Amino acid sequence: MSIASTQPINTGTPAETVNLHFNQLGLAEPILRAIIDAGYTTPTPIQAKAIPVVLNGGDLLAGAQTGTGKTAGFTLPLLHLLHSKPKQNKAGQPRCLMLTPTRELAAQIEESVKTYGKYLNLKSMVVFGGVNINPQINRLSKPIDILVATPGRLLDLANQRKVDLSAVEFLVLDEADRMLDMGFIRDIKKLLAMLPKQRQNLLFSATFSDEIKTLADGLLHKPGFIEVARRNTASEMVEQTVHLVKQAHKASLMSYLIKTNNWQQVLVFTRTKHGANRLAEKLIKDGIPAAAIHGNKSQGARTRALAEFKNGDIPVLVATDIAARGLDIDQLPQVVNFELPNVPEDYVHRIGRTGRAGSSGAAISLVDFEEAKYLKDIEKLIKREIPKVAVEGFQAPTHIEPEAPRGPRNQPPRNKPAGNKQPKANQANGQKPAQAKKPAQQKPFQNMSQPNGNKPAHHSGNRGR
Repeated sequence: MSIASTQPINTGTPAETVNLHFNQLGLAEPILRAIIDAGYTTPTPIQAKAIPVVLNGGDLLAGAQTGTGKTAGFTLPLLHLLHSKPKQNKAGQPRCLMLTPTRELAAQIEESVKTYGKYLNLKSMVVFGGVNINPQINRLSKPIDILVATPGRLLDLANQRKVDLSAVEFLVLDEADRMLDMGFIRDIKKLLAMLPKQRQNLLFSATFSDEIKTLADGLLHKPGFIEVARRNTASEMVEQTVHLVKQAHKASLMSYLIKTNNWQQVLVFTRTKHGANRLAEKLIKDGIPAAAIHGNKSQGARTRALAEFKNGDIPVLVATDIAARGLDIDQLPQVVNFELPNVPEDYVHRIGRTGRAGSSGAAISLVDFEEAKYLKDIEKLIKREIPKVAVEGFQAPTHIEPEAPRGPRNQPPRNKPAGNKQPKANQANGQKPAQAKKPAQQKPFQNMSQPNGNKPAHHSGNRGR
């Protein structure tokens, strides 16, 4: 199989899919009842296209940006197939395996399984690292139909012979590109070797790199191919803007934007774990409740911070890219890139947290002159120039607290986890932060200030109320 040889799926124009209802897709009555309970009547485009393919039993390669409803696109038809052909496997022997890169996304998928399968006699569970493995082992001592897992913890359980993957009938790789970026390819290959050859495979990815094509070639058999948006693009529902600002002034500008616009819910992305902690502490010092979420936080701390952010107890959640794919928050109004990501595709995933399921949203990037190259790479990827907007009324602080040296901005190698450690040489030699440049070196930043002749603008305070 190759990308070129996949079979395009034509299920109608966007106007036709709008008029389609879930009860026209052939799903079992108990599933339709659960869908109605959840408040849905019409499928999103990815759901309208993916569900018939999965119900027909074929392999599927699906391209969909975040926020398009793709989780239900594979969850609903797989629940139907499992329900229509009941089978009792041995304990710890799932019939359906759903692999995903992060703990948050795994928990979100299993929540969807429970929501849509609540009237079915199917058992599901989720396993991921960062928590005690013993309760997971205990649960696997009982029969299970659907297992949602991150690759590392699942491989650990499989090596301990606590889970048996020899009876898997359905395999889902969700956010496959992210799993490869996070260095899971070896674990995935080991897990694939434990699965039976005869099974239905579904691969969902927001982007299609050469690595994804190679993985798809070896995994999928004559798959259908569907895509609901141009590859590597951000949602048209997201208003994207850039504020050009020195690195040293970003934290103060962040506080100013939140207070001036009265933002009630904003997700902020930083490049490092240390940076996330520093920004959260700065916002709290400025009287803005905030929490940080990243890989060094315990699973309990991450879960609490996310819950408090979702229910409105804290208006600001500061996150590293570990949260870029796993957060599912209805009608999140604001996303801010405190620092641009090293990998342009990650920008798409970050801002995909807003503008979801037909809702509008705003994505703001705070860009230092040193980040000009990353901004150009992003604009090249999304095939558009992002407006550069001045912030009305912002006064840069005259006194700035010293900041720890920033790590290297080089792009991490693909398929290997990107470390966040600061270079020892910088620490040992006491080098100044990267932003401490001579005035002459700031010309690229000055030239960027208003490349399109955009007039200063002020973001409406109505957003995020």
